[in-house]
Amino acid sequence: QVQLVESGGGLVQAGGSLRLSCAASGTIFPIYVMRWYRQAPGKQRELVAGISSGGTTNYADSVKGRFTTSRDNAKTVYLQMNSLKPEDTAVYYCNLQQATGSHWGQGTQVTVSS
Repeated sequence: QVQLVESGGGLVQAGGSLRLSCAASGTIFPIYVMRWYRQAPGKQRELVAGISSGGTTNYADSVKGRFTTSRDNAKTVYLQMNSLKPEDTAVYYCNLQQATGSHWGQGTQVTVSS
């Protein structure tokens, strides 16, 4: 059973930074993709960033140059968010895609005040 736990969210002023963490437990296969999504009130969930088991990263245009995703091992992934904007306010979720299917964390709230 795979479980994902996000942490690091909070309230920050515009221009500030936060680092989110996603800790995975259970069996993580050698080939996987870990993605960060976010969902703002009244909006659809959107892809923010992703990192593969091989280290390839990708980002939504809206966060390129400001957000960076990284991992320090197979079970912990980070999302460094700099130059935050009020429009980045959302619940952020991590998602693990591997052979066992798609697994989601419970989300962490990020609020950026203007």
